[in-house]
Amino acid sequence: MEKKIYQAFVDHVPENAAAYCYDLWAEDPFRFVISRSRSSKLGDFRFRRDREIQTITINYDLNPYQFLITYIHEVAHHRVYKDFDLGVKPHGSEWKKVFQKLLAPMFSDLVFPKDVLIPLKRHMLNPKASSGADIFLSKELKKYDLKYQEDGCRPLFLTDIKVGDSFSLRGRVFTKEEVRRTRVLCLEVSSGRRYLISSHAEVVRLK
Repeated sequence: MEKKIYQAFVDHVPENAAAYCYDLWAEDPFRFVISRSRSSKLGDFRFRRDREIQTITINYDLNPYQFLITYIHEVAHHRVYKDFDLGVKPHGSEWKKVFQKLLAPMFSDLVFPKDVLIPLKRHMLNPKASSGADIFLSKELKKYDLKYQEDGCRPLFLTDIKVGDSFSLRGRVFTKEEVRRTRVLCLEVSSGRRYLISSHAEVVRLK
């Protein structure tokens, strides 16, 4: 089991982070599952009162830097819930402090490229429930997804689309109409209905 766990980290996180990730598991073991891709989440921590060993799952198709951040994010949940049970908020101050402490040893350009490391350090001053909620960090992380590495292009977000331009999101065509804080009012072309879409949504520009 130990060899399989260590090999999983060798296969999925930056080379210089594999031993650290294994040590986090060995200090307080949990069931570790590399999951199928899920559009709704990158990973999760499952807390069950009736089980002594809890479960952490991470999507298999994350790039190494996103996998590492997501893994430590979930390990922080595991440690917080072990200490506090369900008496604290999932992403409250207790989780933020543990997450910051666990990720800090990885703040090195031997682990993260500098274009990721700079927004990551800024993000970790007050980490949110998801790295995807930080547009600057998300943009830099997405560049290292396999599809962008193969195509040599960059990810495009709704914030990059001009008002009045059209874009595709999950096979549906929209026109960007009005920016409202963290969401954008968009018109679906086929139905004529309007939707509020996250400004962080990854989209395809239409000519």
